[in-house]
Amino acid sequence: MEEGVVNELLHGPLHDIFDSTQLLTDVSGSGNNWAVGHMTYGSAYREQIVQKLRRAAEHCDCLQCFFLIHSMGGGTGSGLGTRVLSLLEEEFPEVCRIVTSIYPSVEDDVITSPYNSVLAMRELTEHADCVLPVENQSLVDIVTKIQHMSHGGKPGLMIKRDSSIISGQGVLVGAERPFDAMNNIVANLLLNITSSARFEGSLNMDLNEIPMNLVPFPRLHYLVPSLTPLYTLADVYIPTRRLNQMFSDAFSKDHQLIRADPKRSLYMACALMVRGNVQVSDLRRNIERLRPSLPFVSWNQEGWKTGLCSVSPVGHSHSLLALANNTCVKPTFMDLRERFNRLYRKKAHLHHYLHVEGMEQSCFSEAITSLSSLIEEYHHLDVNKGTLMHDTPRLSICR
Repeated sequence: MEEGVVNELLHGPLHDIFDSTQLLTDVSGSGNNWAVGHMTYGSAYREQIVQKLRRAAEHCDCLQCFFLIHSMGGGTGSGLGTRVLSLLEEEFPEVCRIVTSIYPSVEDDVITSPYNSVLAMRELTEHADCVLPVENQSLVDIVTKIQHMSHGGKPGLMIKRDSSIISGQGVLVGAERPFDAMNNIVANLLLNITSSARFEGSLNMDLNEIPMNLVPFPRLHYLVPSLTPLYTLADVYIPTRRLNQMFSDAFSKDHQLIRADPKRSLYMACALMVRGNVQVSDLRRNIERLRPSLPFVSWNQEGWKTGLCSVSPVGHSHSLLALANNTCVKPTFMDLRERFNRLYRKKAHLHHYLHVEGMEQSCFSEAITSLSSLIEEYHHLDVNKGTLMHDTPRLSICR
């Protein structure tokens, strides 16, 4: 909502992408306060937001999905962002809502970020069809890894410095803004997930097929994203002969956009969205190769959704985005709950929220109850992991 920040878009290198008539600002932001974003700005600008949403929707030939991209730690992203989410559900109840949520790190400079994140999570759990959680710390770790590769890291990787595209200068040399590298990872996530809607392919995946196939229970709709190859400010070329390695990397903890190891947790479903010169046979072969090492729930051993887009990303022969509905998100949520409780036990900073019209203390208790219930649902699946049935041959099932 900060006018100066939003106006940077209109003067930056990507200004042609944005329709200035669709931008909405106030004088200042929400002051790291979820209640200001959700209650104050959400109420004051409700009609303008709805009007702009309707205008954008009217220009669509085939409206498949709304993407909401927001941060969880601050006030505007968490508060107004989730208010927009609920407005989308009210105005367009049949249209899929996919949210990319940036979770704050433990070293976050916003002291009230645990409050903002937990309050926002209740809204995400209630109103989103899918949430793609991304942790700031994971983005930092990935950027560090890429920088290591660009300075003589692993053999077989080649950095092509003069073809990089960043939002700052367009090439790697020159001044780069601090968060360009991290933002470009999230941009690559969105480019991959929308590739089937933009390009042709032998196995195109509509966006509304993602929640339909990956969300077996309405509240358990947090899908862990992983990307391979990893690249931001430099093009990291992985030779075609390493196609199998690309599939393996997608399930390693180093490529997840939250700090988690999905192989040590339980899969309910998984989508593989591949771009480039990859055949259906390559896809099936790698799924069969990886299946024994990936623990799936007994009632959905065949829980794979696949998409193939024939157009590869710029500078690469192929890429892969994996979206996993996996219980490995539980530790992230448990850590967030603990940070919330450390503040809430002392009722620290609570008065800043309760002074906002429409905000009551019950909002906090209901939000933490919702989060605890979500954690318990994931835990219930995890405790049954040891009793998983091994994959039974199809012929035996048909008898």
